Amino acid sequence: MALVLSPIALQPAFGQTAESSETARLERLERAVEQLQKRNAELEREVSALKKEPARTASAEAKPKPVADSKSVVEKTTVKEEKKPVYAIAAASEFKLTLGGFVQAQYEVGDVSAFEGRFVRGAGANKDRFRLRRARINVSGDYHEQFDFKLEGDFSQTDTGITVRDANGRTLASNSTRTSFGATDLFINWHRLPELNIKAGQYKAPFGLEQLTSDTKLFTIERSQVTSALTPERQIGVQIWGKPLTNLWPEQKELVTYYGGVFNGNGRNVSVNDNNEYMYVGRLEAQTPKAKWFNQEVGIKLGVNGLSSRDDAGTNLSPAGNLRVNSEGSLTSFTAPAAAERDAYGLDFSFRLGPFDLVGEYLSERIHKRGPRDLAPDFKGFRADGFYVQGSYFIIPKTLQLVAKYESFNPGQVANDDVDSITAGINYYIKGDDIKLLANYIHSWSEFRENNPALGRSDFDEVMVRLQLMF
Repeated sequence: MALVLSPIALQPAFGQTAESSETARLERLERAVEQLQKRNAELEREVSALKKEPARTASAEAKPKPVADSKSVVEKTTVKEEKKPVYAIAAASEFKLTLGGFVQAQYEVGDVSAFEGRFVRGAGANKDRFRLRRARINVSGDYHEQFDFKLEGDFSQTDTGITVRDANGRTLASNSTRTSFGATDLFINWHRLPELNIKAGQYKAPFGLEQLTSDTKLFTIERSQVTSALTPERQIGVQIWGKPLTNLWPEQKELVTYYGGVFNGNGRNVSVNDNNEYMYVGRLEAQTPKAKWFNQEVGIKLGVNGLSSRDDAGTNLSPAGNLRVNSEGSLTSFTAPAAAERDAYGLDFSFRLGPFDLVGEYLSERIHKRGPRDLAPDFKGFRADGFYVQGSYFIIPKTLQLVAKYESFNPGQVANDDVDSITAGINYYIKGDDIKLLANYIHSWSEFRENNPALGRSDFDEVMVRLQLMF
């Protein structure tokens, strides 16, 4: 009986020993976990404290320098505090504030500016040159109150001296010696209603497709002579404009755009009006809905614009280009010798099919004396007109583009005074319009000089190269 009971009596003691060993092991693990948690918390506090201390970097000039004494060598290290980042904030409550600009560096060789009717030789001629064509900086912004604005200026200097004089010949304003910063776009625009924007300040009057195309997005380096001579360029005034289908047909809101404005009419950066009259300008654009043809995006855009202005003597009637015909057939800016009136209109189209673009424009302007004919000084009225046709094609999509343009300008002041040009170009888009390289060859000829051989040669050639950087 004892032999049977002894194992049974020993079994509880053995079970208690195993259970006790397991419990001790778990207690040791729990203590180890607690120690790890405490150490982790201490490390987090140390890291947090280090983040709060100012960052210190050793300067290149203050490397460790040993300083010896009789017993040991002591290293001294000079440190300086890292500079805090520089930042800018809007002074008012702008919703968006953007700083930008662009630089156009240019090389011109050959008969420089001959395509603009500059046939002057000798001291008055433009020579082969490197040129800073445009160097602009701008600030634009948007307000919660549905206002946007733009302030832009140019550091470069124009070749054309624009001088405004009164009826007595006194100079009111001139940029012929400008070498400093000059304003380009300075305006405020209220855009609460997309169908009816109100814009006030200095900007391009809505006349001429090529003139209204941004300088950074042109396919040729320079605009056509007819555009420069007959468009009003930047003026000071107010206009209404909008896209009337924005809410009626949101998907096709770009189908129709209209512009109508009233301006002083005597050019940019002139704070006085030449008289109590104004320049009235209007433009209407219409384009086809978005579509595809032969699996390529296709679009057609048509535009029509008109202008009317009454000007005093001394007002420059061609602020962006050359219009007046000189005795040797060259062209210069046209300043009204007496009170004048001008009326102009234009038609334009653009067609795009995938990588191919075709653009054409016709402009016409009539200038005549205003007031009694018997008042001196007098001048004979005339009508100037011209056109251009331009085609372009991407041989490498969005990278390498070929361009060709034919243009003809008739100043209309003497017989056979037309100036014609053919342009061939290649554009390399390094990073879209932000960084691109353009090269143009321009062959120009003067019909007036061709019909008057004694004045010299009538054919001219020029090569231009431009590097553009936008930021």
